[in-house]
Amino acid sequence: MDKDKKTIADKIKEYFLITIGALLVTVGVHYFKFPNNFSIGGVTGVGILLSSILGGRISSGTIVLIINLILLLVGYFVFGKDFGVKTTYGSLILSVGLKLLEIISPMPQPFTNEPVIELFFAVLLPGVGAALLFNLGSSTGGTDIIAMILKSKTNINIGQALLATDIILTLLTFPIFGMLTGLLSLAGLLIKSLVVDNIVEALNLCKYFTVICDNADSICRFIIDELHRSATVYDAKGAFTDQNKKIILTVMSRSEAVQLKKFIKKNQPEAFILITNTSEIIGRGFRGYL
Repeated sequence: MDKDKKTIADKIKEYFLITIGALLVTVGVHYFKFPNNFSIGGVTGVGILLSSILGGRISSGTIVLIINLILLLVGYFVFGKDFGVKTTYGSLILSVGLKLLEIISPMPQPFTNEPVIELFFAVLLPGVGAALLFNLGSSTGGTDIIAMILKSKTNINIGQALLATDIILTLLTFPIFGMLTGLLSLAGLLIKSLVVDNIVEALNLCKYFTVICDNADSICRFIIDELHRSATVYDAKGAFTDQNKKIILTVMSRSEAVQLKKFIKKNQPEAFILITNTSEIIGRGFRGYL
């Protein structure tokens, strides 16, 4: 078996995290978005608007379930076996979860009379959940499925098209639910993308080391044997001292970075260390490796 293929344990962990992410989105939408009518784009925004237009005869959760099931069928029809299993899984958890929560724990009104606090959780919980899903190559379906279809069939700028759709859905909140809800929904839309981007970046944050030292052997041995990472070493010369130096380049997680920093300070205190944050790493052992 190829050592790079994911083990069963890795798959279980991955789908466990996808489940957690999808449940966070579900909880945030059901308990905070739906009761406050925060239409912040996407299929849940469509559900909120259509439910209101239909006089509440069909709940928002039911509309989301119907739309997502239709989109999943369309996705399989268009892509066949190539359609994303993880997206299907995340979409089903959200759709079925919202419907179950409507039955088990209905929310006829918001928790509090503080819409700004409610908006905070309406953005934060789905934002954290969506970031977890995106980081694992999954999503809760909806507009992501539409984006996949449009990308495969047209030359439309998908990002701009989805942003325009989200803005239109959010602006429709004003005539349907009033100025306060409209303004809060618009604020939520603006904050949502920042929250997701920053959380995804934080989840993937690593430390990039540039170590300038006299002897690279002991440091490299520690990186390889203790941290199970690798490094690149090349020769250099100090401009001030005119002495030969070694430069070590390596990337690792934050916890590993703490260990390496302590080791270098203890064993080569004269070494010069540059540490940079990075979240885009493509290569073996990191998220970008294929």
